[in-house]
Amino acid sequence: MQNKNVIITGANSGMGLATTVNMAKRGYQVIMACRDPKRGERALQEAKQQSGSDRIELLICDLGSLESIRAFVEKFRANYDRVDVLINNAGVVSVKRETTSDGFESMMGVNHLGHFLLTNLLLDLLISAPQGRIIVLSSGAHKIGRIQFDDPYLSKGYRVWKGYAHSKLANILFTKELARRLKDTNVTTNCVHPGAVGTSLGVNRKTGFGKSVHTLLRSFFLTPAEGAETAIYLASSDEVRAISGEYFYKKKIAPVSSRAKDPELAKKLWIWSEQEVGLIL
Repeated sequence: MQNKNVIITGANSGMGLATTVNMAKRGYQVIMACRDPKRGERALQEAKQQSGSDRIELLICDLGSLESIRAFVEKFRANYDRVDVLINNAGVVSVKRETTSDGFESMMGVNHLGHFLLTNLLLDLLISAPQGRIIVLSSGAHKIGRIQFDDPYLSKGYRVWKGYAHSKLANILFTKELARRLKDTNVTTNCVHPGAVGTSLGVNRKTGFGKSVHTLLRSFFLTPAEGAETAIYLASSDEVRAISGEYFYKKKIAPVSSRAKDPELAKKLWIWSEQEVGLIL
């Protein structure tokens, strides 16, 4: 894997950091895409120490900012001519309704739209790789999700699980439509339900709200390393090199909701997403 590179979003903690360490141990050049410079730098040093590899680089990318995403891609292109693997791992859970710098509800903005723009801006570099792979972290919560195009940012009747579920449904619809568009290329794309993982997801970084709940339930959760196993499998295994557009759980293809496999809904979401992020193809 000495000549292969992988971009991992949200790489400074949890499954992102565990994935970074694992991929670095496998010999990949790892690019950690992190929002916070200080947390990212600490995670970079920890990843190097745990993996024993110095082939790890930190680049700042705030998925809640379209400007930051474009700047990340520009910096990446200055040093690399292809992307072998893109792991769209970053995610947020907002207990109270929050918005990104572009005015998007934070979960739809970060979990879906940020990754939608990032992936599309890197598509030509993925196609340039011998066999590009895109992995999108979704969730079993997608099964209760609905895309409300009349109020996609939940300005009325906001509920945390309602918002999280529809962003995770968007992840799967995006993956399936992307797979359709890439069917004649050498790039595959799949999504993952990692299981119930003990990470800081849902903990307010400023107030620490929610941390006690995570601590109390920690013994019931998978570790970040365990939760990352399926994403790493999709990123590196020859067994799945020809599989695209699927949803995986525990390294096996799993069923999705009827809405998640609706091709017309996937196309509609794609067009809406292009408009929201100002993407010109």
